Amino acid sequence: MRTIDLPGGHAATALFGAAAVAWIAVVAYEPPMGVLGFLLGWTLMMAAMMLPSILPLAVLHRGNDALLAAGYLATWGATGLVPWELMENDLSPALPVVLAAAGVYELTPLKHACLRRCRNPVGFLIRHARSNPFTLGVRHGLSCIGCCVGLMAVLVLAASMSLAWAAVIAGVVFVQKVLPLPETTTRVTGAAFIFAAFAAAYG
Repeated sequence: MRTIDLPGGHAATALFGAAAVAWIAVVAYEPPMGVLGFLLGWTLMMAAMMLPSILPLAVLHRGNDALLAAGYLATWGATGLVPWELMENDLSPALPVVLAAAGVYELTPLKHACLRRCRNPVGFLIRHARSNPFTLGVRHGLSCIGCCVGLMAVLVLAASMSLAWAAVIAGVVFVQKVLPLPETTTRVTGAAFIFAAFAAAYG
């Protein structure tokens, strides 16, 4: 029987497979004390959470998808220096503020501008047609950071990098960046965070 090779099928298999392996590694990994151990754990978590969301770009990209993903993860891995510094301090009193700020950010023009860039791989590839795959991944990662900074703040500061919360936020990221109705999703997410902020402050 002849099989049909769906467009993007190989990219989807590779990305979701890599994300699944990263989830297993995150659950099993016990990072050694120190910044390098933390950054390795953070990068594994970013691979687990974020790789599926670059599927539209990987499907259209006509180059080395491994280098594309490596550039993307290098950008997210570098952001681990911020949560490393923040988690050295007790920020639990700031929980309502973090949730409220993240909720408001979900509704801002900056969030929607970054989200539009993330959801428009055709325009992105046209703008950066001369970039090599690794640089493309880095550039896409920078837009993705702008899109997801509020969600990551909740993960790090409000949820203390809980694996359950990481899975929830990974789902939100995928829905916002890949599935239809992104603006509706961001409004719902923003409202949920703001409600949680009030509950944390007055509950």
